[in-house]
Amino acid sequence: MNTRPIGQRWSPGSWRHYPAQQQPEWDDRLELEAALEELRKLPPLVFAGEARALTAALAQVSRGEAFLLQAGECAESFDNLSADAIRDHLKIILQMAGVLTYAAGLPVVKVGRIAGQFAKPRSSPSERLDGRELPSFRGHAVNDINFDAVARRADPKRLVRAYHQAAATLNLLRAFTKGGFADLTQVHLWNLEFVAARSQGRRYEAITSHIDRALRFMSGCGIDLGAAAALHEVDFYTSH
Repeated sequence: MNTRPIGQRWSPGSWRHYPAQQQPEWDDRLELEAALEELRKLPPLVFAGEARALTAALAQVSRGEAFLLQAGECAESFDNLSADAIRDHLKIILQMAGVLTYAAGLPVVKVGRIAGQFAKPRSSPSERLDGRELPSFRGHAVNDINFDAVARRADPKRLVRAYHQAAATLNLLRAFTKGGFADLTQVHLWNLEFVAARSQGRRYEAITSHIDRALRFMSGCGIDLGAAAALHEVDFYTSH
């Protein structure tokens, strides 16, 4: 285990004092520095208030007062940026969170592996195909999956593109989770068409029927569901 050098204070660049594995081989250092300089000038993707809110939520998890749900893909693709893809990804996580909340009776901290999952570690820096050896595909933030020398070159411009795709994804996620899509009274709508007719979809519909009855019971008891913000929007966090 690496330890921090004596007297070394943390800073955004202090990681450079430690050995780092799985680093791409950038063949043009000037091009890389130009991309990093552009990134330094861009606004943050995640804001301090969001980070503090997640810290508080994870503290609840550590005390057994909440449940942590982390879900998503091992790597995102530059070719799969669309409102439908992001919506469907969120639907699955909301489905799981709704079922967990209902079953456990605890709040669920929802964390998606999305909006920046554009790089991936590899067991080898290179791979062979039909007698040719090229650098491994390290995710779209570094190079392309096509097996040719141009595609497998580590391209710093991809770092900037990854930022912009992550920003677009986060903006849409915020709109979905705070704009009514995550409304618990619309829980039936979270079911995906390709599973709705299968046994898993039918089981999910059975659970949502119980949730509907619970909400109607609360309303019947005089609870103003329309005024309960927690029923109409959710906090959704991202990780990688």
